[in-house]
Amino acid sequence: MDRLYAAGRTVAGAAALALSALVAVSSLGGAQSSLDATALASSIRSSADSMARSAPPIPTYRSGTDSAVSARTRVAADRERNLRIVISLNDRRLWALIGSDTLLRAPVAVSTDETLEYAGKSWRFVTPRGVRSIIAKREDPSWIPPEWHYAEVAREHGLKLAEMKPGKTVLSDGNRLDVRNDQVGVVDGATGEFALLPTDEEVIFDSTLFIPPVGTLNRRIEGELGHHMLDTGNGFLLHGTPHKSSIGTAATHGCIRLRDEDIAWLYDMIPVGTRVYIY
Repeated sequence: MDRLYAAGRTVAGAAALALSALVAVSSLGGAQSSLDATALASSIRSSADSMARSAPPIPTYRSGTDSAVSARTRVAADRERNLRIVISLNDRRLWALIGSDTLLRAPVAVSTDETLEYAGKSWRFVTPRGVRSIIAKREDPSWIPPEWHYAEVAREHGLKLAEMKPGKTVLSDGNRLDVRNDQVGVVDGATGEFALLPTDEEVIFDSTLFIPPVGTLNRRIEGELGHHMLDTGNGFLLHGTPHKSSIGTAATHGCIRLRDEDIAWLYDMIPVGTRVYIY
């Protein structure tokens, strides 16, 4: 937010210059003067855009400890000579390096650093600073949504939140939710007939969003992680995204999002075991 504010001030200052230029030149009169004024204003706006894009970010840290970890991690990354991934949360940038050579530069989306509170629980969304390692890579990965995903959806739509217990979750109409062949469905309370529920929709009955059991097809979302994913453990991933406009912003729940071409490059070129320095 501070960075956007600083950039906004830069643009506002240049816009004022452009307005002054328009007034001064237009006072000369004539079509040619009008054209010159427009061109000058356009040039100043272009310069303002350039200044805004190149404005240095304002570093932010969650605590003194977080700042210290960031400094130590950056020093360690600079000293490392082997192939490595380096990520700056403040710059929202990623580099793939070997020695002092840069193999890849890429913008990334980082965590929002926000807290979600719902139904008596809370979740903090942060990308942790420090040194990690790539422990696995997957192509066309499926996302297994954590509990916070369902809490977000429930809050957004004003729903209650409950964990689904196969065969034991009874609905107000006497039907119950169950799992068969890894898919959630509804068992008719009168006939015992089982009807499958769509796997690409949330399970909502009686103004309640039910969290499907892990391992069911209803607890998987295809395409949310893009076409490639690198796993650093504990749920922290480097992955693609269908949300292209989020790249370069603080938008994630802790993962690092990349453009398709950048995560594809990492998937192809970065072996399991490579260290990841996040500062």
